[in-house]
Amino acid sequence: MQVMCPSPGRVTKHDSTVPDPSRETVLVDAENVRRSRWPNLSREELVSRARDWARANDKELVIVFDGRPPERALDLVTGEPTADDWLAEHANEYAPFWLVTSDRELRERAGGAAERVIGGGTFLGML
Repeated sequence: MQVMCPSPGRVTKHDSTVPDPSRETVLVDAENVRRSRWPNLSREELVSRARDWARANDKELVIVFDGRPPERALDLVTGEPTADDWLAEHANEYAPFWLVTSDRELRERAGGAAERVIGGGTFLGML
């Protein structure tokens, strides 16, 4: 597992240094959201819009990428071996959390304890 932050465990919002466990964390399956509508968002645009949304909605944010994220930041994670596997393994560590994905298998693997599951296209529309 490679987490793009100095220490393992809870990943905090990119402009925060102290996590707030009372705030819900939104776990985002990045590629699923990016590719949910045409034209696809760039990785950078997804990060920018998701961060704006998280700030406006007082949410912690963790965006999980297949492969390297577009930048090193506390709210961006390299999912290894895949984003789906990372989310399935770590989602419960972020309770209370929302899961953002349209992937049915991932919803079964990681969404059982989610307070809310949002489809990738729906989330993109919220951004």
